[in-house]
Amino acid sequence: MSLTAPRLLAREELPHDTAALARHLIGKLVVRDLPEGRVSGRIVETEAYVVGDAAGHGFRGMTARNRSMFLERGHAYVYLAYGISFMLNVSSEAPGIGTGVLIRALEPLEGIPIMRLNRGVERLRDLTRGPGRLAAALRIDRSLDGLDLCQRGPLWLADDGHYAGEIGQSTRIGISKDAERLLRFHVRKNPFVSGPGSLNR
Repeated sequence: MSLTAPRLLAREELPHDTAALARHLIGKLVVRDLPEGRVSGRIVETEAYVVGDAAGHGFRGMTARNRSMFLERGHAYVYLAYGISFMLNVSSEAPGIGTGVLIRALEPLEGIPIMRLNRGVERLRDLTRGPGRLAAALRIDRSLDGLDLCQRGPLWLADDGHYAGEIGQSTRIGISKDAERLLRFHVRKNPFVSGPGSLNR
């Protein structure tokens, strides 16, 4: 149960280390303010893409596509994966360092009817379980790339004092480079976590 009303997550609260930030964000909120109302979800799964990570978009340096990944920690890096699904990432270290945390799954909280319309599905568990699904449910696209998530606006991070529960750690999903690294974090036994059950213990 939440202890307090959601408050803006301050940049000073965010760890400077990417893996530490990925763990820190578990239990926090992603808030999306839309013209028809607010939608939000609790972060239950993340993946870290750290310094020197061959699987990270910043590995080969800054480009027009990934430049938001090189912003100070706490900014949105949104990209289109395989020409199909948008992915929401949080830049994670000092300016000029291309690292980030992928938000992989949310537990839906506010605006569930809006999410259902955005996704075109009814089943609660399917609304935001997976990075492409959550971006669609919250209507996140490239127009939000580079946004400061530590300021109130159309998309921001929040904390409501919720205890996340037991956090598991595993290899990341759907990558081939540096695939053995334990850089995925999730709330154990949470039904809204994505991926195979073997990784969610």
